[in-house]
Amino acid sequence: MDPYLVSLISGGCAGTATDLAFFPIDTIKTRLQAKGGFFTNGGWKGIYRGLGSAIVASAPSASLFFITYDGLKRNLNPIISEHTNGNEGLANILTHSIAASAGEVAACSVRVPAEVIKQRTQASHFSSSWHSLKHIITNQSGEGVFKGLYRGWGVTIFREIPFTVIQFPLYEYMKLRWARSENKQRLSSWQSSICGSIAGGFAAAVTTPLDVIKTRIMLHESKVSVMEITKSVIQDDGIKGFFRGIGPRTMWISAGGAIFLGVYELVSGNLNGQSANKLE
Repeated sequence: MDPYLVSLISGGCAGTATDLAFFPIDTIKTRLQAKGGFFTNGGWKGIYRGLGSAIVASAPSASLFFITYDGLKRNLNPIISEHTNGNEGLANILTHSIAASAGEVAACSVRVPAEVIKQRTQASHFSSSWHSLKHIITNQSGEGVFKGLYRGWGVTIFREIPFTVIQFPLYEYMKLRWARSENKQRLSSWQSSICGSIAGGFAAAVTTPLDVIKTRIMLHESKVSVMEITKSVIQDDGIKGFFRGIGPRTMWISAGGAIFLGVYELVSGNLNGQSANKLE
């Protein structure tokens, strides 16, 4: 099967499965990070608010990520290996970091508008994803439709690139070492899930401050800068404010990484007709 089609289908399945499974934890994290805290922004009520926008964006954003990531991995690795004098470890880190960063930029073209709509609904600013979207497209915020939908684009990229540069090289390294230790060409889906869980959880914890800033910018009533939000967080909660929601975020992305990357490996392996236990 065409490798780009494999990435598209596998990525779509992975993204949808993850968002369906862990949406309530994402809502809790958003409400904890929002100005005023958890109960001010809805508490335990309407825990599935915003699910519609997340599901609509899940498949296309994940597919865009993996089409870009897998494509660049295939094409960049030989070039980077040549320029690193055959240093496999360095070539792999650079390849996976560049490919994952480019994948995140591509995915954010779909993910950011969905995040804006979803988080405003999760934080009880609107009763449904449709009402949140309608508020933006009718320009009730006064900032224009495009700017309204892509509020927080820059800070999202600012968060996602460090996250993915930590997650994917670590994930690929763990898979490689584990497969070699068992003399396998490809890990089983449950083994890939464990690698994805550890890598995702670690990256999530480290980048939580960036996630708090991103959430506050998306939820703010008007355009606001990163510096203004940073000062606001410090004034309201001190340094500990940058780690609001670290528990749910780490738990959600750790468990989500297991499903996201496990499902991706399972579907792509089946589409490619590869055996998880095939020896090198």
